[in-house]
Amino acid sequence: MFENLTNKFEEIFSSLKKAPSLDEKQVDEGLRSIRQALLEADVSLEVAKQFVETVKPKALGQEIIRSTSPGDMVVKIVYDELVNFLGDSNQDLNLNAVPPVPMMLVGLQGSGKTTTTAKLAKFIEENKKKKVMMVSLDIYRPAAQEQLRTLGEQNNILTLPIIEGQQPADICRRAISAANLNGAEVILFDTAGRTQIDLQMMSEIKQIESIVSPSETILVADSLTGQVAASVAKEFKSTVNLSGIILTRADGDARGGAAVSMKYVSEVPIKFLGIGEKIENFEVFHPDRIANRILGMGDIVSLVEKAAQDLGEENIKKAEENLRKGQFSMEDYLSQLRQMKKMGGIEGIMSFMPGVSKMKSQMDAAGIDESIITKNEAIILSMTRKERENPKIINGSRKKRIANGSGTDPATINKLLKQFKMMSEMMKKMSKGNLKGMSDKGIPPELFNQLKQ
Repeated sequence: MFENLTNKFEEIFSSLKKAPSLDEKQVDEGLRSIRQALLEADVSLEVAKQFVETVKPKALGQEIIRSTSPGDMVVKIVYDELVNFLGDSNQDLNLNAVPPVPMMLVGLQGSGKTTTTAKLAKFIEENKKKKVMMVSLDIYRPAAQEQLRTLGEQNNILTLPIIEGQQPADICRRAISAANLNGAEVILFDTAGRTQIDLQMMSEIKQIESIVSPSETILVADSLTGQVAASVAKEFKSTVNLSGIILTRADGDARGGAAVSMKYVSEVPIKFLGIGEKIENFEVFHPDRIANRILGMGDIVSLVEKAAQDLGEENIKKAEENLRKGQFSMEDYLSQLRQMKKMGGIEGIMSFMPGVSKMKSQMDAAGIDESIITKNEAIILSMTRKERENPKIINGSRKKRIANGSGTDPATINKLLKQFKMMSEMMKKMSKGNLKGMSDKGIPPELFNQLKQ
């Protein structure tokens, strides 16, 4: 979502860092470029203007102009203000109430509210260890209640049984009674949306709010709507006691402006990001980490957390043990390829790395193809157990057989074997603490060359 904004900021900071010292004119030009970058990223004019006005006096301070590294100081000031605009820190869900704790999800139709309800329910059950019941109050959109029920069945989450023709207010009262009987500790109310905000929609939400007294009223907003998302947040904030925001489709080609604007305009924190269609494509919003990503500094902490979450404790221990021994098998390589696919492929992982735009341009120039992960997975799966344990035995005839089984060719298999050999050598060096010759500027050049088409 933040790719374009990141690229712009990296260009601006690159020119500022080259200057041995900064004068007022250079700072003004840099801030003008930052304002332009924010506007192009769909940050609202009001927010972009306020951001630059906040940064300017600090960037023109004597400590900047006299600093030995003024460019770095400007980056630090912009980072601090960006974190401030996005929210000082992650705001946790408010579960400090007598069970069943009611929470209400609101938003426009098409923002992904129903899917987000299921994602949030799964998150609460897995991370907060609370039993959740989902309740659909959308009696207007065809099959909306059925959609939530299906999501509940697919993911083993409790949903309130549907009674045809029942009105939202009555569904709320029945849900609270049912939760007391079935032991649900949290109730998520998926409210109805409209294609635009209207009086009927808002009066219904206010009525529901008065019945259930939610501990959280969360706005689900589509990040692709850009500046519109900020005005929607403002409208809901003026009607109900909004406590948080979930931005959906953060994996899409949105320009990032919604995230920067919404917290500032609505004065409530962004709590989560929806990053795909699957129920597990849901992550906690950390303002400092997002600011790092936007400014091209990377987000290694989130990358490690994401990997650890997918791998599981047992696999992590096994990987650590193998690393200590300097062992790296074809099975380990297969596991890594599958992990990369889960995390969005090469590009998905690169989005968390520092200097992401440079890495991506490096990849584009080299002609690296994302499908290489799928091809390599197919090649390894076409190998026998003996071949995976000892790739050195793979001769010409074996390569032909593997190529036929994987739908590739011997040349592609040769590339995989070279990649594997290099990875094995890297692991051995790491196990001995010998990192000499390994690049500190991204992908080791030898391995990078092997990733080319």
